[in-house]
Amino acid sequence: MAPTEKQQMLAGELYQANDPELTAERLQAKQLCHRYNQEPVQLNKQVLAELLGYETDAHLEAPFRCDYGYNIRLGRNCYANYNLTILDCAPVSIGDNVFIAPNVVLSTAGHPVEAQARIAGWEFARPITIGDNVWLGAGVLVMPGVSIGAGTTIGAGSVVTRDIPAGVVAAGNPCRVLREVAARESYE
Repeated sequence: MAPTEKQQMLAGELYQANDPELTAERLQAKQLCHRYNQEPVQLNKQVLAELLGYETDAHLEAPFRCDYGYNIRLGRNCYANYNLTILDCAPVSIGDNVFIAPNVVLSTAGHPVEAQARIAGWEFARPITIGDNVWLGAGVLVMPGVSIGAGTTIGAGSVVTRDIPAGVVAAGNPCRVLREVAARESYE
């Protein structure tokens, strides 16, 4: 029996995103995101739990958008400011104590560079992993397959196209390491 498009998506293989099962799941996620973005803050947690499939203490400022919801894992004490978008065609793992500034995009989804394959509707997805105690500055874009190590800060406006190690400050387009984070930096 041939694998379904969803199985291919989750396995990191090329798949057709317009598959009826995937289209229905994205529609359900859009409906839940819409509810989340309209609900009073005290009710958001219930809708977020329905969207993700588990309860979380994370606080995501509305508006929040995602493709499926079930591929997102949020650690403890996670905070995201306005306009977080997560294209979670593959798993997105966000560690504990992660702070996400406004207008951040985490995109596991990609398309072939060959025009014919793109036009034919092929897509791929690669997981994104963000370690504990990471800060993503405003307008950061994290591309498919990227891991960001624990304790790292990504500067505003960065486009993260490859893995970034733990304990560094990184920024730019493409994002690159600028320096290590001191063991105990002073903020005075």
